[in-house]
Amino acid sequence: MDSRRLNGMTRRSILAAGVAALAAPAVLRAKSSSTIKIGFVSPRTGQLSQFGETDEYALNWIRKFLADGLEIRGKKYSIEILDRDAQSNPNRASELAGELIQNGEVHLMVPASTTDVTLPVSEQSELYGVPCVSSTAPWQAVIMPRGGGQFHWTYHFFWGLEDIIATYVNIWRSTESNHKVGLLLPRNTDGEVWGDEKIGLPPSMRKAGFDVTAPSKFQPRTNDFSAQIAEFKKAGCDILGGLVYPGDLKTYVLQSAQQNCKPRVVTAAAGLLFPSAVEAIGPLGTGMSTEVWWTPSFPYKSSLTGETSAELAAKWESSTGKQWTQPLGYSHAIWEVIIDTLRRSQDPLDRGAIRDALKTTDLHTLIGQVKFGGVHPNVSKTPILGGQWVKGMKRPFDLKIVETSLYPIMEPEGKLQPMAW
Repeated sequence: MDSRRLNGMTRRSILAAGVAALAAPAVLRAKSSSTIKIGFVSPRTGQLSQFGETDEYALNWIRKFLADGLEIRGKKYSIEILDRDAQSNPNRASELAGELIQNGEVHLMVPASTTDVTLPVSEQSELYGVPCVSSTAPWQAVIMPRGGGQFHWTYHFFWGLEDIIATYVNIWRSTESNHKVGLLLPRNTDGEVWGDEKIGLPPSMRKAGFDVTAPSKFQPRTNDFSAQIAEFKKAGCDILGGLVYPGDLKTYVLQSAQQNCKPRVVTAAAGLLFPSAVEAIGPLGTGMSTEVWWTPSFPYKSSLTGETSAELAAKWESSTGKQWTQPLGYSHAIWEVIIDTLRRSQDPLDRGAIRDALKTTDLHTLIGQVKFGGVHPNVSKTPILGGQWVKGMKRPFDLKIVETSLYPIMEPEGKLQPMAW
């Protein structure tokens, strides 16, 4: 049965009915006297844990930052953050959100990252009438599965598929190839959206002049990519693109090399975001390319601390001993948006008042401006660049910016080089 329909009703209509039922002021106001409660759900363990790796660091920082409370309109409020691990499981994320909203009586929900967390938590927030702010997932993956219309309670800031497609196309056009692309996508919500023949990668890439081969989607955590590799070899693909999480990407790359499928360019979303993921691939990781949504080179500062991106990255590396990673900027920026929203709220203990402040956000953050509207009423688009992993100076690999034409916020740090294999 289609999960979007229950007894003839669409999921969107169920959400709308739930919101209408919860519209009374008595329900909108969570029970609390002087403590603002924030529900925070993140993939801290499981397959998506690398996306949530920086969340604990940001939580420790923001709790210290708010240790003495937050002054709003002349009154001091304490902030209680109820953080939960979704374990990279969308069903668990949904259950946690429901528990935090109904039993934890939170005033604001924050699904920190990835579609598998953001989508179910956003659905629960919309259903129960709780303001929700999220990021780190293409906006279509959060908006379109829920009908694509305007929502009352859920707001999201990140780039969209149109941006990553344009970035990938610009990367691929910068080097010689036969313009044949093999598209590798998982069998999950992300894969369905990214592979959609109307809004996804295939139609836009074909329109840009690339011949796209899109074999059957793979089951996450599979140990056999032979079918996909065979189709890419048959089509003679010079380019591999798509969305692959780190563990699956390692399996694919090793099998692709063993089966003599060696494209000139490998550009994968998700799986090539993290230095640890590239290191796990080994020497074959050299030359692989990816989207870049934040780096220490970003020209923006924190609205809370005045820190630059470079300073935040340096603190992270000094504190953890680990190389900077892209979600770090967003782990910080989401708290910039939260604090700004609460400070502007007419009543930070009232869910409706928080929602009203959230939707009028216009804030310059560490990752750029956050202002909802434009492409969609509940979305604020943020910059995306293109990068390539090269042999590092102090670390095994460094991520160099090679594509900035879509968002010219900085100069490229190098030019894309073909894979060596």
